[in-house]
Parts: sequence; C-alpha cells; structure tokens
Amino acid sequence: MIDIHTHLGRWGNPKEPEMTEEGLLRRMDELGIDKAVILPLGMTPECFMLPFSTDDALGVYHRHPDRIIPFCNMDPRAGHSPETDFSWIFDEWREAGCKGLGEVTANLPFDDPMCLNLYRHCGRVGFPLVFHLAVRVGYDLYGVADEMGLPRLEKTLRECPETIFIGHAMAFWAEIASKVDEATRGGYPEGPVAGPGRVLELLEKYPNLYGDLSAGSGFNAISRDLEFGYRFLEQFQDKLLFGTDICHVNQEVPIVPWFNQARDTGKISQVGYDKIARINAQRLLGLTEAAT
Repeated sequence: MIDIHTHLGRWGNPKEPEMTEEGLLRRMDELGIDKAVILPLGMTPECFMLPFSTDDALGVYHRHPDRIIPFCNMDPRAGHSPETDFSWIFDEWREAGCKGLGEVTANLPFDDPMCLNLYRHCGRVGFPLVFHLAVRVGYDLYGVADEMGLPRLEKTLRECPETIFIGHAMAFWAEIASKVDEATRGGYPEGPVAGPGRVLELLEKYPNLYGDLSAGSGFNAISRDLEFGYRFLEQFQDKLLFGTDICHVNQEVPIVPWFNQARDTGKISQVGYDKIARINAQRLLGLTEAAT
C-alpha cells in the first residue's frame, strides 16, 4: 500500500508528542503500509505547528528511500505577487527527489491569483498537488476556500488543466452527496448519501481531479453509507488514492481495516483495491512497480 498523506513534526498541542520518522515507520509496519508520502506543514501561518520543511522531508527520504516519498510545500503568498517565480526552487526540489506539492493550507479563495500561480507552477514541473479545502476564508480556518457547490474548484480545474489536484478535507468530501448545507459541510455529515454530489460530477468530468481518502473526512465519505461507499470506490477506482493523514503517535486509522475488509469480503474488487491502494499513486508520482 502507498499512503498519499502523512505528516511529521510537532503540533501546537504541547501534550502531543512529536511525530518522528521512527514513529511513522513503526505505524506503517503495524498497518501494512509499504510507502508513505510525507507532506511538509507549517509553511503557512494558518497551520499551527512547528515547521516541518521540504528539506526535512527530503532528509527523511534520503535516510529511508525505500519507504518514504517526499513532497515539497510553498505558501502561495511567497513573494507577495501572483507572478512570483517558483520554477527555480521547484526544479531544485524535483531534482532532489520531491514527487508533488502539499498540503496546501493557505486560507485564501481557491482561485486567488496567487494560488493560481502556484498551481500553474506545479503543472509545469509535474507536481500533483494535495489541497486542504476550507468552507470559507476566516481567522479560525486553514485551507484554500470554496463555496458550497465548489464553483472555484471547478473554475480552477478548467483554467489549470496541466495540474493534478488531489482533494482532501471536510469541505471537499461533504460534497460527495447532493444534499449539503452550511451547517454540515465543514464537518462529518451522517446518514445515507443523496447523490450524486458535486465531487462525483467533478471527478467524472475533469481528468485532473483526484480524491484523497485520508483522515476522518475521507473515511466518513465512504463509510457513512456502506453500499454507496462500495459503489463509489468501484466507480472511481481510477481517481482515488488511499491515505491515512497520520500525524500523531497513537492515532487511530480505521480506514485500513475497513478497506482491507471491503476487499476480503468482495465488497470491492481486487482490481479496484489495487488501483486505490497503490497503482494510481505509482502512476501519478512516476513510481515503478519494483520501487514499491
């Protein structure tokens, strides 16, 4: 299995111990995860943790090249201009081993000109981009923001066709259902999925959009309505990526046993399981079968 979404470092809660590379590798072994993408965080003021930088991620990769896939990160506001040239540092990071960019957490409108500039640089260098979607721009939030119905995301998918976007977080996955409201889209909606929601429509319409199944948001989307969840995994088996969002030492990760059981009981096919668990990530990140 390839995990598209993990973090290392120390979070803002002083009671939480630092998530170290040794701790991550131990959890990967316990969960049967072969390789994991490390997403640097703390690059934006909205994400409150002690910074874990791109160079930190590359250091872990060079110590464990058989287990770790490094991503880079950059605040779209760097340079204070929608014309900031990120190409030189992206080229350096790509040569050093980075395979993508994320998690994008700047609390700006999804289609802000500075965000579009960052997205287009990712497309030019071939970096898939993991974004955290927020329900609005606000002092208490992190993540690029969109309104209900995801109009800014769709506009961006059209305007940046060369960039691969990987959707994550509550505001994204709440839109798996057509019945969405402002009270629930920032959380974990319960009950049967009335669909198809906007996420399904956009996944079907735009080849440059993928879904990151990590965290409570991704798991809730596929488990709140079991029969729908199984159908969704099969229907979009080419557009989904397994992930955990591991960021704490003792974090529970219910998606792993759930996903394995869905395969073992025939609720999803072995072909669909393999694509979501590793093949889609291999394709998007330019990995070889032998390397996994």
